[in-house]
Amino acid sequence: MGQVTVSFNNQEHHLACQDGGEERLGMLADYIEERAQSLVDRMGPVGDARLLLMTAIMIADELHDANGGELPSNAASEAEVKRMDVAMGKAVLRIEELARNLEV
Repeated sequence: MGQVTVSFNNQEHHLACQDGGEERLGMLADYIEERAQSLVDRMGPVGDARLLLMTAIMIADELHDANGGELPSNAASEAEVKRMDVAMGKAVLRIEELARNLEV
């Protein structure tokens, strides 16, 4: 399991990730830190919880703008997972059928 040390609001945090995901996690954490630091630069020091909340709202706003005024919906994600489960189930049934035909 990979591990990355990241900084947020002048504090180091050790985060675990899948092996090979260290670079991506570091890049994402750096982005969060940059966005948080831009808030601190404008507002002055604030507590970690408030800074994290304000940063999350800022990033959600960016996501909203990038998606043409829409935010991703959990319902849409859950529906996609269900569609993938059905497709995988069909694929497994087809593979089992092919395997049975090869045994004959």
